[in-house]
Amino acid sequence: MSGQADTVKAQVLNFRRYKDGDSKPLPWQQEIFDADHSHKCPTYIQSTPPCQGSCPSGEDIRSYLNIVRGIEKPPAGMPWQEYAWRRLTEANPLPSVMGRVCPAPCESGCNRNEVEDFVGINSVEHFLGEYAIANQLAFPKPTQLSGKKVAVIGGGPAGLSAAYQLARKGHSVTIFDERAELGGMMRYGIPGFRTPRSVLDAEIQRILDMGVEARMNCRIGTDVTMEQIRADFDAVFLGLGAQSGRPLPVEGWDAPNVVTATAFLKAFNDGRMRHVGKRVVVVGGGDTSIDVATVARRLGHIEHAHESDRPEHAITGYTAHDVAAVSARQGAEVTLTSIFEVEKMQASRHEVEHALSEGIAIRGGLAPVKVLRDASGRATGLRVVRCEAKIAGGRLEIKTIEGTEVDIEADLIVSAIGQAVDFTGLEMLNNGKGGITSDKNYQVQGQPGMFVGGDVVRPHLLTTAIGHGAIAADGIDRHLHGEPLDKRPKIDVHTWDIQRKLVEKGLTVSEVHEPIRGTDSTNVAIHNFDNRSDRYVIPHEELFLGHFQYTPRHRRKVVTLNAQQALNNFEERVLALTEAEAIAEAKRCMSCGLCFECDNCVVYCPQTAVFKVSKSKSTTGRYVDTDYNKCIGCHICKDVCPTGYIQMGLGE
Repeated sequence: MSGQADTVKAQVLNFRRYKDGDSKPLPWQQEIFDADHSHKCPTYIQSTPPCQGSCPSGEDIRSYLNIVRGIEKPPAGMPWQEYAWRRLTEANPLPSVMGRVCPAPCESGCNRNEVEDFVGINSVEHFLGEYAIANQLAFPKPTQLSGKKVAVIGGGPAGLSAAYQLARKGHSVTIFDERAELGGMMRYGIPGFRTPRSVLDAEIQRILDMGVEARMNCRIGTDVTMEQIRADFDAVFLGLGAQSGRPLPVEGWDAPNVVTATAFLKAFNDGRMRHVGKRVVVVGGGDTSIDVATVARRLGHIEHAHESDRPEHAITGYTAHDVAAVSARQGAEVTLTSIFEVEKMQASRHEVEHALSEGIAIRGGLAPVKVLRDASGRATGLRVVRCEAKIAGGRLEIKTIEGTEVDIEADLIVSAIGQAVDFTGLEMLNNGKGGITSDKNYQVQGQPGMFVGGDVVRPHLLTTAIGHGAIAADGIDRHLHGEPLDKRPKIDVHTWDIQRKLVEKGLTVSEVHEPIRGTDSTNVAIHNFDNRSDRYVIPHEELFLGHFQYTPRHRRKVVTLNAQQALNNFEERVLALTEAEAIAEAKRCMSCGLCFECDNCVVYCPQTAVFKVSKSKSTTGRYVDTDYNKCIGCHICKDVCPTGYIQMGLGE
């Protein structure tokens, strides 16, 4: 009964700007009253919502959610699904992949968390990506070529993003990759039950169809020298990735059945490894370690394995497992250890929950001490010790607790503690710390015309690599045009463009250069419009949360498996929203920092000073305006604006 009461209580929301009995005015700096009126009048401020500010690839999230929900209308003849997808893919050309595997830092930043729960941004992205594949949507080819050639080294998310953005700008792009297929860690690192290969292939092919060339099985630094690349191309993008794993930094790490996560996952994704040992220990704590553990759980082990069946042989590429033996597999005992406690692990919470449900033992607060080996030199177990780990001042601190050592038996040990860059043949680029140093435009230090992005800059998320590629492409474009590399905006994301909406509607506007600041003497927008998206992320305190009712999140269907069901199950787990669910979820977006046409300001203005813009001139963001001859600066429009789009500024 108490649980039901708590649920009801949680659903009764109450947000008020003022409490009963409040009679004191705000500080005079905010009010500036003169008798019965104020010199602070409504201004219309476009800000960046925290979801976009938190998105490493810089997606214009608010815009495509507003399109899905029906606030922003598509041009005549274009389905809203396509219009939303095209807005989304201005920043990220791989939405169906990212909609599945991105841990969605945008959702952590979502202001809706202050009401009840974040907007399912990732799930709407997933829906749009699936729509585009099902309807065979293509990226437009550039109408005019620049005559410039750019080499992209590495066909992972950073390289594909850079190639896509450069092709959009009219440059000829050639991708060089040492693998047989494009995709980088999306193909060779993430298992197929998280990123179906048909989806990955479709989104990569869409980029190639723009005219991008790909030279596969070609490693720069060995097959072709960097000097030759610099001679043949006008600019270079380095998306080398970090596809070499880090070994365990403990005694015995060089045992044959102690392998890195990248080698393990590549062997699985290549199809060479079909089963693992009976007892698998994974050392990590991030999403990669979860991928390894769930793959191991699915592969299982062969009860009476021969020497040639041992998984390390398939991982190191000596021999592939016999397909005929797969039917004899049994479940594997998989243990994942982390120096952090389970609730503080870096892995996505839902991925941890999946792993636990599949029977994977996750043991937090343990640091590896030593690999135990038998007389032949093979690992038989991992000695660990209880520890306390924390990050202080950007550095990892681990305090071990003496006398708490314990041994975990293992037939295979996988190190998932990080990745490294293979600089073979490119040693001159190594900054001595295993990466490449660049500026804010991702231009390599001391190398004009050479840009870099992705894990080679800083190992992070796939979506981070996509963002690096887009920013670097901007820098390459400016370099090719002989323009200086300007300082990047403080908030470096794609944002909604009011001028595009006016052009789509066929309205003539006066010339205005971004960022738009003050529009009292131009017809580009409503009076006193100011675009602060390049420098201001709007917090929830600036919103009127009382406007929003309790609305549960529309969740994607997720297939949860138990330990027995996981064995040999390589089907996709996360299913897309239906169209109705995607629309309903997009309607939960609070459109932070941009009008979503609720009419509150018009309804509540006591002076009828706020009015709707005539339909012939209105667009998104230009829905209401103020008659400053009527306005007395009472602040009510600001107080009832749910999105924080209306602020108060000095005016007459």
